[in-house]
Amino acid sequence: MKRILVVEDDLALSTGLCFELDVAGYASLPSYNCAKARYLLEHEKPDLVLLDVNLPDGNGFDLCREMKAGAPEVPVIFLTANDLDQDILNGFDMGAEDYVTKPFNMQILLRRVEVALRRAQQKEGASADCWYDGYLMLNFSDLTAKRGGEMMAITPNEYKLLKLLTDNAGQILTRQVLLDRLWDSAGNFIDDHTLTVTMNRLRTKIEDESHTYIKTVRGMGYIWTGRRT
Repeated sequence: MKRILVVEDDLALSTGLCFELDVAGYASLPSYNCAKARYLLEHEKPDLVLLDVNLPDGNGFDLCREMKAGAPEVPVIFLTANDLDQDILNGFDMGAEDYVTKPFNMQILLRRVEVALRRAQQKEGASADCWYDGYLMLNFSDLTAKRGGEMMAITPNEYKLLKLLTDNAGQILTRQVLLDRLWDSAGNFIDDHTLTVTMNRLRTKIEDESHTYIKTVRGMGYIWTGRRT
């Protein structure tokens, strides 16, 4: 069940929104101010946020910017009486997926929520097979790689190695685990020397003085230290 955080200080409107969301099959999380919204964001991990602009302890635009910095994958829909063109543009500039002005049609809002959640899910599925940090881009679906915007030639075995490393970012992968999971194009498992050569060649391709991604843990294995955006 998808959880929707409703950040709205109008008690009657918040109650009505939460009721309609619950009836539609969502789990609503009501919040009447920024402080409670921050708490729910951290502890309940909502799938989408409906956000008012004018709140008793802050500004919805600032809260949206804060949300997007910590959880950029969570879609935000502004729900506000602020209907000036500049307000709407500000909302999108903050990273919001949609901007709905009051008064609104509840069925249309529910459809917008549905669309935003579907887009977020599609984006999550697409990004699951792509690693990007603003400098290095690895697409495991079409086997393409770029460093600083320039295409790189990566071998199939190197892609397999990169996939294992990025899928287990921050965790030590022992040499034995890598040897067990890697094999050449003929279906033959690689040996320890080939793993060392492949790892060194891969580092030369993807790293430079300002960007390091693979850390060697002496006597154990390797850790992917890069962080995707």
